[in-house]
Amino acid sequence: MAKVEKPRLQVKYEEVKKQLMTELGYKNINEVPKLEKIVLNMGLGDVKDNSKSFNLAVEELGLITGQKPIVTKAKKSISNFKLRQNQSIGAKVTLRSANMYEFLDRFISVVLPRVRDFDGVSTKSFDGRGNYNLGIKEQLIFPEISYEKIDKVRGLDICFVTTAKSNEEAKALLTALGMPFKK
Repeated sequence: MAKVEKPRLQVKYEEVKKQLMTELGYKNINEVPKLEKIVLNMGLGDVKDNSKSFNLAVEELGLITGQKPIVTKAKKSISNFKLRQNQSIGAKVTLRSANMYEFLDRFISVVLPRVRDFDGVSTKSFDGRGNYNLGIKEQLIFPEISYEKIDKVRGLDICFVTTAKSNEEAKALLTALGMPFKK
């Protein structure tokens, strides 16, 4: 059986762990924050009636992550939004372990540099509990998406869930992994 190689960022995290331990003043190696999961969410309420467009968007999310997305459904009916209960309104993917590190590596080294006028990601998007949220305005910055095949420019939300207890710890972790924050 062939030996499976660990993703580059997963190996880097093992090296960064000791650095973070001294930087954040921890006495135990298990206190060091780590990346738990990455959740990508795409709200598709605007194409809820157009099934072809909806399926295309779900397929694009699958291409971006390399994993089959879960279609999210409305919990209750809201007449003002012309929304019925159990109607498909979005898609999401949760990445963990090797897939998560592979996606983060591609995101930092390939995707973010493709953003126009990019000068770093905002430091104001932490939620106070050690998680970082990021909104992408167009899916075209991902190299897996072909410009000819898209029918509409859509955005998506990315949530980096960590075991950090504060924003400072989470920022230190993401910075150590290579996330380019604004100065």
